[in-house]
Amino acid sequence: MPHDIDIALVAPRYLAGPGDPAWVTVPLHRACRWSTARNPLVPRVILTSPDQLAQLRIIPDPDPAEPWWTLRHAHHGDQRAWSVTFDAHTPVEIIAAVTDARTDPAPPPTASGDPYETLRVAGWHAPRYHDGLTSPDGMSSPDGLARVDRTVHEGARTSGWLVETVDTSVHRLPTLWRAYLDGDTPIQLVAALFGALTDQTPLVREPHRVPHLAATHGRTTTGRVSAETVAFALEHRVTALAQRNTPTSPATPPSGPHVPQQRRAR
Repeated sequence: MPHDIDIALVAPRYLAGPGDPAWVTVPLHRACRWSTARNPLVPRVILTSPDQLAQLRIIPDPDPAEPWWTLRHAHHGDQRAWSVTFDAHTPVEIIAAVTDARTDPAPPPTASGDPYETLRVAGWHAPRYHDGLTSPDGMSSPDGLARVDRTVHEGARTSGWLVETVDTSVHRLPTLWRAYLDGDTPIQLVAALFGALTDQTPLVREPHRVPHLAATHGRTTTGRVSAETVAFALEHRVTALAQRNTPTSPATPPSGPHVPQQRRAR
């Protein structure tokens, strides 16, 4: 018989904790036809796009502060090779925003001249400190618990995007996760990540898996929903992405006028 289970709704979503990796990997495989390379003796996942240009690797590291997720894309045409990495505790919904943008068959939207516009509209602002490692024109979330910036190398050259969960000037708060997008990452993927950071929809987590930082500095509510609702959430996501990635065939016009069949006399 159907039964209810306890859930926690966590906001902002960048504090929600990792979630189930299947939220990313299953749709890539089943809806977007990325192939898998499985080795039961090695604890890793490798998914390759049908065009062989992109690859997603999940390689667990003993240190959860190190990147576990890596999305790489080969040089193709005018697009230079690029890569994106995520730490182990990155919410899978934020990673999925990037992979969904990569697999979207629709033409990429016209790039905005200001990549920070999405953050600015959501109330993000210039950070109140400068650590010497990042550019002074970064953006900080309204609660000060997340930051987006451009990394700076010698000669003041920007080389990529850096996302961190907490303001590193507040030393008593641990950094929950980091993501790094190199400077050649397509702008529509950067925009997708920024959009996921500012999305106000709470994320569903098991109550005992809510990170301490979310419980103390975020907004967490608990409730009960049917187990069926939780169980089918991934299936609904796979179905939606499969429909998005299935080209619509034009209706075949009739070859001639329709002639009704004559009934055979008995």
